[in-house]
Amino acid sequence: MTTGLLTTTVGSFPKPPYLQKARNAFASGKLSREELSELEQQATREVIALQEEIGLDILVDGEMARGDMVVFFAEHFAGMEVGGLVRSYGNRYYHKPVVKGPVRWQEPITVDLWRYAQSLTDKPVKGMLTGPYTMVEWSFLEGYDDFRQAVLEMARAVNYEALELDRAGAPFIQIDEPALSTRMEDIDLAIEAMAIATEGLTAKTATHICYGDFVSAYPRFLDMPVKQFDLEMANSSHDLVELLKTEGFPEDKEIAWGVVDVHSHEIESVDDVVAEIKRGLEVLPPERLYIDPDCGLKTRTWDESADKLRVIMEGVRKVRAELGIE
Repeated sequence: MTTGLLTTTVGSFPKPPYLQKARNAFASGKLSREELSELEQQATREVIALQEEIGLDILVDGEMARGDMVVFFAEHFAGMEVGGLVRSYGNRYYHKPVVKGPVRWQEPITVDLWRYAQSLTDKPVKGMLTGPYTMVEWSFLEGYDDFRQAVLEMARAVNYEALELDRAGAPFIQIDEPALSTRMEDIDLAIEAMAIATEGLTAKTATHICYGDFVSAYPRFLDMPVKQFDLEMANSSHDLVELLKTEGFPEDKEIAWGVVDVHSHEIESVDDVVAEIKRGLEVLPPERLYIDPDCGLKTRTWDESADKLRVIMEGVRKVRAELGIE
């Protein structure tokens, strides 16, 4: 593996039509769990093969077994239920979970899925978890009078799963907190919860936080106890770039620098990507700068996802060549 400008993705990929159809059939009782699992594995093989073909350095399983990043874990944690349909955005709906309490981890949830994905490649595959703050914030809260208590108990449940991934050998464990981006006033609670969720881990830890009001929480959000921040730089109007340049960034931490906008159908040019990478190099050296899309790819089509990743890889190779990175 190269020593600089490592490439990866945030985590999710679009599900192929056959898998979407199969998930609907399973929900209506027309398909068995075993049959669905076989199709999830097929889709995972396709996602890994695509990333290998493009040349990414750190891979993901594409979250082919997850319908929603919160519901997936709500289906497995004791003390949670899957509630009724609510509107997410546009014409997208999801079953919003309910935190009934007390929240408890029961058994490994993602370990077998991670092992399967890792068995398909010699490259490292990230373990992917939804963070405790997001799990509670994006659920109905019924079983607790205190939001903080619910988040901290959720953090302990997430930690059990993270430790299982760690013991299984996952080299990277990413705990995503997208809900925090619009609630930066809760940064202290999110940091406290992340400390619990990452306790005892030996893997490299990361968190993805969507674009938000980082200025108001700076530099406090840098105290998040993870090694790497995965941030939406292409979608941030570069205000965070100037903040990082003027205020500084900890020498013991990294950034996964989002260089393409996954909220747009437009495919960026190689020159666009190169320019974004060079903005990142104004803040961090290449060995601490990872390059990826600015968020999960599940809202894009398969072809759009592949095209955006190919442009990223072309841009990275061009900058690596300029810097003499092999």
